[in-house]
Parts: sequence; C-alpha cells; structure tokens
Amino acid sequence: MSSYLSKCHSCRVEKGCFMVYDRTNFMGNQYFMKRGEYADYMSMMGMSDCIRSCRMIPMHRGNYRMKIYERENFGGQSHEMMDDCDNIMSRYSMSNCMSCNVMDGHWLMYEQPNYRGKMMYMRPGEYRNFMNMGMSNMKFMSMRRIMDSYY
Repeated sequence: MSSYLSKCHSCRVEKGCFMVYDRTNFMGNQYFMKRGEYADYMSMMGMSDCIRSCRMIPMHRGNYRMKIYERENFGGQSHEMMDDCDNIMSRYSMSNCMSCNVMDGHWLMYEQPNYRGKMMYMRPGEYRNFMNMGMSNMKFMSMRRIMDSYY
C-alpha cells in the first residue's frame, strides 16, 4: 500500500482476486475482492477506517483439498474436503473448525454457516490455530474454494 494514500473509499478490481486487511502484515479482519467495482467498500464490508495491507490471490488450476479439524492443533473430529461446504454442522456434525491443513487450492473460511460473517483466506499450509493470524477465538462454520470463475 502506498504511504501517501491516506484515504480511499472506493476501488475497482480490474483483474484477479485480492484479500484486503484492516491491519498491517496481513492481520485482522479480511475481505475478499474479485473483479468488479466497489463504490463504497468501507461501509459495505464494515471496515474500521482503512485498508492496511493487501494480498493478491494467485489463480489455482487443479484439485482442491483441505482437512478440517474440530479443535486446535489438529485435534478432535476431522474431515477431508474437496468442495464447498455451506454448513459443517449439517454436513459433518462438527460444532466448529479450529484448525486445518490446506493441501491444494485456495479457500475462504467463514465464521457462520452459509458463507457469512468474518472470513479468512487460506492458502496451502498447516494452520494449527487461527490466533496467530490475528483471529483470536475464531471458529469456522462454512468454507468455499476460490475458483477460476472469480477471476
């Protein structure tokens, strides 16, 4: 982000997908932006005052795989996912997801069923707990793949 841009209330994504964050170093509340115009994204997304960091999401072609766990540090019930899930309680009888291992693809995880509430971008890697990413006490109830159609 440019240090000379003190305020920005609208933007246009011309190509690709991005995650924007309300804290520096890709921390805090996250918001997904795909191609399109955002006339007043601050009020639309409920952002505090501005974007503090931004990350481009690379396009992924291939399979999507993620293993979700009920507890931190890969504990409790687990399930491997290869497609979107709008409610882990109804699909897997899991009360929440508190850690995961993303093997393939890029995912968005949401704190509420039906892709609602706060979200977090997950790229391939192990996530033992979400507190390290600035999301204390965060539990996820739905998740979806970031597909080519978003680009």
